[in-house]
Amino acid sequence: MPLVKLTLRRSAFTIALTAALIGGAVLTHGLRGPTAEQRLQLGTGLGQVVVRGRWWTPLSSVFVTPGGFELLFVIVAAATLVGVSERLMGSVRTVLAFVVTASLGAMVGITIQACGALVGETWSRQVIGFISLDPVTAIVGVAMTATAFAGRLWRRRVRVILLSTTLVFLLYSGQPADLYRLCGALAGLGLGYAFRPSDGSAVWHRSSHHESRVLLAAVIAITGLGPAVTLLSTPRLGPLAPLGLLFGNARPSARVVLDRCIDLVTAPNCLRSINLDRINGVGPVLLTLLPLVALLVAAFAMLRGRRFGAWLAIVVNLAMSGLAALFYGFIPLVPDPTEARVSLLTRWELPLDLTICTAFPIVIAIVVFANMRHFATRSSPRAVRLYLLGLVATLIVLSAMYVSLGWIARGEFRPQVRPVNLLLDLPDRFAPVGFLKVEPLTFRPVGLLAVIVSDWIGPVFWVAIVLGALVITIRPSQQAFSGRAKALALLKSGGGGSLSYWGMWEGNHYWFSADGRAVVAYRVVNGVAVTTSQPFGFQDSALAATAEFARFCDDNGWIPFYYGIQPEFAAACVEMGLTAVVIGDETLVHPADWNPTGKRWQDIRSSINRAEREGVRAVWTRFSELTPRHVSQIEEISELWVTEKELPEMGFTLGGIDELRDDEVGLMIAIDSSERIVGITSWLPSFSEGNIVGWTLDFMRRVPGGPNGVMEFLIARAAERFRDDGVEFLSLSTAPLTRGSGADLESTSIARLLRYIGTRLEPVYGFQSLFNFKRKFQPEFRPVYMAYPDSLALPTIGVALARTYVPSMSPRETVRFIRSLGR
Repeated sequence: MPLVKLTLRRSAFTIALTAALIGGAVLTHGLRGPTAEQRLQLGTGLGQVVVRGRWWTPLSSVFVTPGGFELLFVIVAAATLVGVSERLMGSVRTVLAFVVTASLGAMVGITIQACGALVGETWSRQVIGFISLDPVTAIVGVAMTATAFAGRLWRRRVRVILLSTTLVFLLYSGQPADLYRLCGALAGLGLGYAFRPSDGSAVWHRSSHHESRVLLAAVIAITGLGPAVTLLSTPRLGPLAPLGLLFGNARPSARVVLDRCIDLVTAPNCLRSINLDRINGVGPVLLTLLPLVALLVAAFAMLRGRRFGAWLAIVVNLAMSGLAALFYGFIPLVPDPTEARVSLLTRWELPLDLTICTAFPIVIAIVVFANMRHFATRSSPRAVRLYLLGLVATLIVLSAMYVSLGWIARGEFRPQVRPVNLLLDLPDRFAPVGFLKVEPLTFRPVGLLAVIVSDWIGPVFWVAIVLGALVITIRPSQQAFSGRAKALALLKSGGGGSLSYWGMWEGNHYWFSADGRAVVAYRVVNGVAVTTSQPFGFQDSALAATAEFARFCDDNGWIPFYYGIQPEFAAACVEMGLTAVVIGDETLVHPADWNPTGKRWQDIRSSINRAEREGVRAVWTRFSELTPRHVSQIEEISELWVTEKELPEMGFTLGGIDELRDDEVGLMIAIDSSERIVGITSWLPSFSEGNIVGWTLDFMRRVPGGPNGVMEFLIARAAERFRDDGVEFLSLSTAPLTRGSGADLESTSIARLLRYIGTRLEPVYGFQSLFNFKRKFQPEFRPVYMAYPDSLALPTIGVALARTYVPSMSPRETVRFIRSLGR
């Protein structure tokens, strides 16, 4: 009973609104929708408010729907979106947001219509008499208002999705209700900022790579469905409606064709009906849908971080733009008297609409291209080559089949065709069927074989595009094909250093020694082969591989640069004539000796006791074992951390959210009494003869404003677990570009390089502060080195190292960086 009362109190407005919508549906004939008189009394629009003076309709219109599917959708949306919003910002703010956004959304939209009508704009004059019944305007407005009270992660996601969706509906459908929704969403955005002006919710913060992929994939999926919005809308009034109609398959019945052509076969309606009739059938329907499915596959691939998906989205959008420009821009259109939209357009509005049709996909393609750095996962080059060659071969085979079989069945076309006719018609067989509506009719298939070859070669080709793209998306990435599985097997069986698991991360290439018993993970940047820690595998082969890999680099014209190597490998580098320099100290703890007693451990004990008093517990797990709720919390914690930084998310030896998903990586998370994650650490395994002998700390994040000392608590609990498991060592890793007791750098060019990088990044990433934090655990210090062959190559090496950590470094920053090395 108390739970019921709490639910009623926290969701009072949502329950009342849902009941009002259901009551309104009952009074307006349910799924059948309201009568014409009821629409006049309750609906809103320019004619209703300005002409008829029904000022109350902006509010009354949000409690009634036109019926049908929209009624069911609105009830579900009210129960979910408004329900969540009410829990976030309370009932009073929710009621206020509902009223304000409903009123402003309609009134601002009506004002825009009125201004357009006064200057003679076609769309505004055409929709003067439209009456809108749309609760979605207020629901979207409430949800947008509530984003100001949501966490930064979901705030950004909801805003991008809602604004993209409302914009797509306006562009592709173009009805007054679509304009009111967009205005209501913007009103909600402003109202949310008014409710929480000091929250920084109006500022666009930097996104992590993972979150950028989520947002871009959502935009591609939403815009990809835009043509479907056009096809489902009546009438079609948006500026992108022509683009959507290119994917249409509207056709008259055979009886209509006969009626229109019985008297005069050259009449416009007769020709149009024959044109539409020729794209009848299942094949053309598939040809309508498959390009849109290709965009959804691209969005799915982008969500997985695949660069192939980003390129697929770019190519499909550019193809849509090119086809729109060709068929709507360069081929003259004769206005169809049955389409009021086209016939009413003024001379300047038609070019404007067609310009928007061609420009919109280009803008989407540019946005994806500009964010290509977020898609680091490359597909296997061999798989991509096979895919492209397969598409070319499929295109050639299908084209040959069309011409040859069409010639064989030439008697099944009216009029009878010649090979040249089939060749000229060939491009039309692969374009979405809507493009055929603006092409002049030359011949028409009437026999079975002629219909099959005409209708099905296009769908088969697009099926090959979609299925091939889907296969590449779900196949392992280039890293897997370039030796990751073999490298991981060597790491487990032969072993490696405490930092060797860095080599398993995305973005590395793999070189294997001649005997196959050692491997080097590396990245090539600006002609520098930067190793990800030292060679690993069987110890004797790994040491010998140091010189072998240097010869491999020389053969390829690369500068070998060993980064993050341990003393024995640094000595091997020195023996072959390289210069080895200390870059920092790794901090090691031995779990077998873990006993936090004494004055030096006071901070650690206080953190443990404080966490236990506040009901925080530590849980050892894997990312794949987390609940969806906890996954979302971790993503939000990470996103909050990234948005606070002035530089982009770093990579290389600094793991992010993507690296947590590896099932070999362990997670120690702190969960409070309300089952909320307040802190997280990730641990990379070290192997020897197939067994885990150590764990290395990598990812550390905590909730802003969370319990103090939660990181110390998690590391202490991890040390206790590792002690019980018999693990040999616990590494707190090396804070990049820091110097401790074991890292006294001499005054050399390389020292200046490290000081410059460290100084530039310290205010943002706090490497030195992180190193000082690790000293609390009374670690053993072990120097970590880098080795390089030639001091003259230091500027090149410095730029490569900086770009390895921050790939988006601008050319200006690069020049300033190089100049600093000589100071």
